[in-house]
Amino acid sequence: QVHVTESGGGLVQAGGSLRLSCAASGRTVTRYIMSWSRQAPGQVREFLAATTWSGGTYYGDSVKGRFTISRDTAKSTVYLQMNRLKPEDTAIYYCAAGGPSSVYKTEEYDYWGQGTQVTVSS
Repeated sequence: QVHVTESGGGLVQAGGSLRLSCAASGRTVTRYIMSWSRQAPGQVREFLAATTWSGGTYYGDSVKGRFTISRDTAKSTVYLQMNRLKPEDTAIYYCAAGGPSSVYKTEEYDYWGQGTQVTVSS
């Protein structure tokens, strides 16, 4: 069993930055791929980024060049640094852990946090 907890969301002006954190716990957490996704009202959940604990990183097209995923293995924590935020980035951001057949398939992650709200004002 793996538990993930997100933090770091909030209100920011367009062009600003935020860093989200995802604390993961569980004896086997390092076996899992960790991802960030988001869901805006009325929209499907969108893959943003994923990382393996060994260092591989993957990004969705909409955030390449603006968002950076990183991890601190010693703290079992994954981060999402978000720069040059836009109003359309407003959503609930979720962290997840799992072993999907493809890192981009959000529906195949097994363990989810409750999400953290990010609101970007224009």
